[in-house]
Amino acid sequence: MTKRAKHAVKSVETGFNILDALKELDGAGVSELATYLDIPKSTVHNYLSTLVQEEYVVKDGSTYYVGIRPLEYGAYARSQLEIYGIAKPEVDDLAATTGELANLMIEEHGRGAYLHRARGKKAVQVEAHVGTRVPLHGTGLGKAILAHLSEERVEEIIERHGLVGSTSNTITDRETLDKELAEIRERGVAFDDGERITGLRCVAAPILSNKNRVLGAISVSGPSNRIQDERFTDELPSRVLEAVNVIELNVTYS
Repeated sequence: MTKRAKHAVKSVETGFNILDALKELDGAGVSELATYLDIPKSTVHNYLSTLVQEEYVVKDGSTYYVGIRPLEYGAYARSQLEIYGIAKPEVDDLAATTGELANLMIEEHGRGAYLHRARGKKAVQVEAHVGTRVPLHGTGLGKAILAHLSEERVEEIIERHGLVGSTSNTITDRETLDKELAEIRERGVAFDDGERITGLRCVAAPILSNKNRVLGAISVSGPSNRIQDERFTDELPSRVLEAVNVIELNVTYS
């Protein structure tokens, strides 16, 4: 459940709800949006007209889509994060040397947000892209981050977002999750065995500051038929930890 602002402005909420709905529906007309959001068609039309005017939404015939303008804000926000500039070269190198998909994630508002993704020659195509936000407990990256947050912050995140399952392998039990996070802290890496996407495996590790604050996490992911046995348990963890070591040194001394 989204945390409510004490004095939320209803019109702002409605505008963002319409943008979210357009994304979830991959575009929609006035009637479809009105039904989806359970608000009057006249209200939807007025908001859409304003969003088109301000260039956040584009119209093709009778269908409205999210425009490209929000990308400007996301790109700006990403450029302001020091961890992006420092980690990006190492993530790119991981993708090139493993041939798989390499990722950089940060935590924001209790969710994991993909900050950068790099594709190796054999990388599979998955639906997530830069900016996609996902539950932390259901990914290797997210679990690596959760393992190094305070108990109070973990409790707050779970209370806010719950432990929803994406696949049959997702951890949805708090006791099991706590045990998993303890093991991640002990071994230094997190494993994701089809917990967000069936058939996709991931090896992730947290990026920590010299004050032991978690800044994000990086990972390598690929199909389970390629990532198995020693490659899953030894080779990729070693590669990911080597990259993290470089990133942490650069964070400390940059």
